[in-house]
Amino acid sequence: MLAHRRGADDDAARLEKELNAARAGSAMKLKGDLLAPVAPKALVDAALQRFARLDILVNNASSFFPVPVGEMEPSHWEELIGANLRAPLFISQQAAPELAKNQGAIVNIVDIHAERPLKGYALYSVTKAGLAALTRSLALELAPRVRVNGVAPGAIAWPEDGQFEDAERARILATTPLGRVGSPDDIARAVHFLACAPYVTGQILAVDGGRSIFI
Repeated sequence: MLAHRRGADDDAARLEKELNAARAGSAMKLKGDLLAPVAPKALVDAALQRFARLDILVNNASSFFPVPVGEMEPSHWEELIGANLRAPLFISQQAAPELAKNQGAIVNIVDIHAERPLKGYALYSVTKAGLAALTRSLALELAPRVRVNGVAPGAIAWPEDGQFEDAERARILATTPLGRVGSPDDIARAVHFLACAPYVTGQILAVDGGRSIFI
């Protein structure tokens, strides 16, 4: 497994160590900016150099922040569209030929707000809607050799920058049938399922405790 990150050096090093302890030589980390034009090729080349093949691509990098209507700037758009749509598109395009050799899979991390926009997050919601459309489009374009699916998380972990106040968190939980936030492991299990399901493509699986029933 090749794990890319822009920051979080300590966390990445810890994960790499844990995975390699469980299975020697199974993981490596790579740091870089996904918006750099050379990033897609660099990522795929690094994976092939280390592992000699490519089976699964998970596009999970994302930017998430609110921008009220009337205050939107081109820089907000460039950051959100770049991380949430442009990078997954060009990384998938670069990886597709290698994935096709092994009948591989792409799993995109979308969002339940791709279908039901989140108030105050218009730009973010639009970029994730684009990623949902890209997921379905690539499922057509890359079939039958590559499967492409998505996972749409609900409330998994609260942002650490205070974007959601206590009252808003309580409201979200009140409209979540399972009555709790999810965990990163819930998302990982859904990604694993879609990566291994040989007759599933073009689907976006909501992992949201049932919240999309209400919104």
